[in-house]
Amino acid sequence: MNTEDSGKLVAALVRGISVLQCFSNKHQELSARELMDMTGLPKPTLFRLIDTLCELNLMRYSERLSKYVPGVGLLNLSSPVLARMHMRQFARPHMQELANHLEGQIQLAVGHGRQLCLVELANGLTNKVFLPEIGVHISLSRTATGRAYLLSLPEAEREAFIAELQADDPARAQQLRERLDDARRDLAEHGFCRSHGDLHREIQSIAVPMSTAKDGEYWVFSVSLPIYSPQSRALESDAGPRLITLVRLVEGMLGASSLS
Repeated sequence: MNTEDSGKLVAALVRGISVLQCFSNKHQELSARELMDMTGLPKPTLFRLIDTLCELNLMRYSERLSKYVPGVGLLNLSSPVLARMHMRQFARPHMQELANHLEGQIQLAVGHGRQLCLVELANGLTNKVFLPEIGVHISLSRTATGRAYLLSLPEAEREAFIAELQADDPARAQQLRERLDDARRDLAEHGFCRSHGDLHREIQSIAVPMSTAKDGEYWVFSVSLPIYSPQSRALESDAGPRLITLVRLVEGMLGASSLS
């Protein structure tokens, strides 16, 4: 969180959202003790927030699990976010066509600020790549998609992110700078970024950012193939050019539409 903006925030709302942000694909059910440890909130404050969030159906207590779980009210909040992303409707059939051809996985991610999320996914019929969920956070530093996104950002915003990472983890920040140098060269020479296996060693990925932001949001397409796939040997020579063609096609469609 930007410290310059912290004085403008409503503290109670920030604390409530921090409780919801404890849930993830890795942590789908959490006890009160786990929520307390993850948020650092005092017990009375935490339980007042939990009671409020449960009343709003944003989380609930599971008697079967004896833990708290995300509430279905969160789906109501996410629905308009996805509905307004017309990019997904434009891109989906072309993503599926390419996924079938490559027998792999095509992803579409959108980012704003420090958040980069998966919003669309297409899998080939024989794809054996792991299947992430729509809405999952994508690492900015350890994925081809994340680095393509960072290179799309204004330089000041990108450097601010690296500076924060430098303060928390100098070694990781140095590695990111090196990876960004590689990604910058890849984009200039080939038109895509490569994954280098930083996050999933058994998966090879390339990513192509859209040329410009759309309403302040930055979009990145990617291809992922398992390293043992025959198609992975042609990832850069075949999948790369095809992905670039897909991105330019979608950009052209958006340019011709009033929804861009």
